[in-house]
Amino acid sequence: MTLSRKNNVNNLIAKYSSSFDYKNKETAIILAAGHGKRIKSQTSKMLHKIWEKPTVQRVFEACKKGLSKSNSIIVTGIKAEDVIQVIGKKSNNIFAFQEEQNGTGHAVQIALQKISKQKYNGIVYILPGDMGLIDENTMKMFRKEFIKSKSDMMVLTGIYSGNPDENSYGRIVRVKDVDDKGKSSGKNAGKVIEIIEHKDILNLDDKKPLVRNINGQTYSFTKKELINNSEFNSGVFAFKYEYLVKLINKIKSDNVQGEIYITDLIALFNKNNLSVGAISAKQQHVIMGFNNKSVLKEMDAIARKLAYEQIKDIIAIDDPDDFFIAEDVIEEIVKQDKKGTPLDIKIGKGVHVGEGVKLNYNIKLRKNVYVEGNVYLGKNVIIGENVHLSCFPNQKLEIGDNVEILWGDIIKGNLVIGENSRIESSVNITGSDEYPTRIGKNVIIKGTSYVFGSVIDDDLFVEHSVLIKKKVDKLIRKDGKVQDIKFFLPMPEGIDAIEDL
Repeated sequence: MTLSRKNNVNNLIAKYSSSFDYKNKETAIILAAGHGKRIKSQTSKMLHKIWEKPTVQRVFEACKKGLSKSNSIIVTGIKAEDVIQVIGKKSNNIFAFQEEQNGTGHAVQIALQKISKQKYNGIVYILPGDMGLIDENTMKMFRKEFIKSKSDMMVLTGIYSGNPDENSYGRIVRVKDVDDKGKSSGKNAGKVIEIIEHKDILNLDDKKPLVRNINGQTYSFTKKELINNSEFNSGVFAFKYEYLVKLINKIKSDNVQGEIYITDLIALFNKNNLSVGAISAKQQHVIMGFNNKSVLKEMDAIARKLAYEQIKDIIAIDDPDDFFIAEDVIEEIVKQDKKGTPLDIKIGKGVHVGEGVKLNYNIKLRKNVYVEGNVYLGKNVIIGENVHLSCFPNQKLEIGDNVEILWGDIIKGNLVIGENSRIESSVNITGSDEYPTRIGKNVIIKGTSYVFGSVIDDDLFVEHSVLIKKKVDKLIRKDGKVQDIKFFLPMPEGIDAIEDL
């Protein structure tokens, strides 16, 4: 790593990290240092999106919502600059930098350097940054079970249902009901002995079992037995800080990868007579991580299905397999439905409704409509196929009641379209911060037209015109009719370069 890059990363960490609140007795450490070679992308694995949101951001939000008042530490590494800037500055969140990726245990060591031993005495949760389906409820459950169990360490586990040979997760090794001599294990039965990584299982001798001694009793596990073990490590842990910080630096790297595994803490906790608990996630999809594009796609499909299940009986969605509605919009739909008035919203195939969009009653979004940003739709609005509506975060795009926008229009930026207006096909409209566009009520714009930074009065008809920073007044003719605006074009430039053939 070059000195200039290291300085740049450190500057970004200083810029985007906030303070650590020692009054908060819970801290989440999110491991986001890996790039993920198998994902085969120049984009950091942690920034690949699930339901249009980076996976590391999803993990961060699940922790913030699911834990009590908490701090968070995000450990970055490869592509650190990208990860830091995507997450941005958040309250009680600190970034750390793992310059060399020497394993999950090493990443936790680096994160813990951000906490003062003298000031903190609480709980530490550790999560992988690629677990983009983990949710608020899972974190609440895990927190509750850890506190209730009074364990010193707890592992969130999963149950693998596929071919054991394809299970690349670390296996949970528990105390058997009886030891090698046939003696009952008593209250130790089911206790977690350790987690053994898949690569280390494969490296075992086929004929020589793994032998472990717990409280004077010996247990043996064959290589085949370990491979067929369906209970796996999700990579999510909870610790009492005082024991974690005491033992984290005692982990050794005597494994196939030569790395420091956080999973080795289980054996250390057992050796120090500290209790290790385990609880399985209620839903297996929440602990999915990904190493390749196919699994990422599967996770995105699960997120889509979960979104659909929330709103399938509230609004009409033409194709459950081809739509996107941001989570904040879904929350608002559910909230509106509870008021009792039918929404009558219809979503066509391929529609994208992004974060910040405000829907309304009796909205129809036809096939492949794209809406993103602070777009406010009035009642009874119809948006035709392939229409694009968007604005920057500091802008607002308002569509009034009973407005219809026809096929293929692009409408972007700071603008208002008044009620009962109709924007026909082949029309592009934009508005900027300096020059917002304001279109009045009962306006029709049609033909190949472009409007930028203009103010158009009520009741006007505009056809085949280019209006750039214009004020268009409602002019009443002698016959009492409103003057139409047709074929208004700016003065041409470069006319000297054009001649007849």
